[in-house]
Amino acid sequence: MSRFRPHLFGMGIATELHAQIHCPSFRDCARGPPPWALFYRLAQGAWHSHKSSMDYTDEHLSRILKTTKVVACVGVSTNPVRPSYYVARYLTLKGYTVIGVNPGHAGKMLFGQTIAASLSDIPKDAGIDMVDIFRRPDAVPAIVEEALESLPRLRTIWMQIGVIHTEAAAQAEAAGKIVIQDRCPKIEYQRLFGELRMGGFNTGVISSKL
Repeated sequence: MSRFRPHLFGMGIATELHAQIHCPSFRDCARGPPPWALFYRLAQGAWHSHKSSMDYTDEHLSRILKTTKVVACVGVSTNPVRPSYYVARYLTLKGYTVIGVNPGHAGKMLFGQTIAASLSDIPKDAGIDMVDIFRRPDAVPAIVEEALESLPRLRTIWMQIGVIHTEAAAQAEAAGKIVIQDRCPKIEYQRLFGELRMGGFNTGVISSKL
């Protein structure tokens, strides 16, 4: 069982507030999360921010983020206030090539790339090595299957906060792919590389930058 660390609790609260927006199971609910859900998840914040229900080492996550070059963001939005938009934008600003996937916006330009209707519509020479899934868990199996069939350079399947699908993850791992569930690459990048420091949150990285 994860050991509670009080000095991470503030970061846990911030991450959980972020998670309320990012979690597709909450986001796709027209009325939003019930009032008790926020308090329940905030109470678990210190564990979720550093030890989600999927336990990955910092070294493992860091290696993925350092070696990934091209990301397909499934479920991307062109609306600047939507989480999928600003996560994709953040990754672009950090040097990743991000290709959006959304049939409702296919053909539009986003961050210098043409949005594809599906993963199979992305040219194979695009070099997609990670798929970031902004969809509800029940949509994950079809996405994983299409990714495995259509993306020859694929290395990582990444599911956003609140997105967990054990069977689909097992299928991807059986095909030799890395699988991350219930995490946000933007949050992990900020946490691991010293950018999550607003309000004095402990990133574990010593820096003189404000």
